[in-house]
Amino acid sequence: MTRFTTERMYTGRIIDLDVDTVRFPDGSTGQLEMIRHPGAAAVVPFLDPPGSADPRVILLRQFRHAASGYLWEIPAGRLEPGEPPEACALRELREEAGMIAERVLPLTSILTTPGFTDEMIHLFSAHNLSPVPTAREPDEFMEVHEIRWSEVGRRIRGGEITDAKTLAALMFVQCFVMKT
Repeated sequence: MTRFTTERMYTGRIIDLDVDTVRFPDGSTGQLEMIRHPGAAAVVPFLDPPGSADPRVILLRQFRHAASGYLWEIPAGRLEPGEPPEACALRELREEAGMIAERVLPLTSILTTPGFTDEMIHLFSAHNLSPVPTAREPDEFMEVHEIRWSEVGRRIRGGEITDAKTLAALMFVQCFVMKT
């Protein structure tokens, strides 16, 4: 697909909205509304080694206006200009969960909703955690919870965990990190 033009329709604090004129794979042309996002990082914080029996992780219960209530999530946030994803993951872990990590490992990167946004979230796991004071933004309302891995699975199966980045990260860990 080839982009011919981009017209900025809106510039916001977090996102921008563009209308792109593009050539589709079949040769036709059209316009697409695109939300431009700087990208983000998210982290699965392990309080115990993933190979231990029923390790504990940290999940946040965070209020989300778009969801009209609270969601279970992993710490996450958008990349600052020029900030590497790993540094963002460490910053969000500290700010939201009140933890610093000795070791952060990359898991994968995901496109959140490629039908209308270029947002990519880089997923990590964090290990050997130590507590520090949180530094949340004024519009962040969340509670920090220590949860056993077996309970994480129950919450996923029961439909309690519905946040996409959180599901992707937790399922990636289950499939490729946990020692069975």
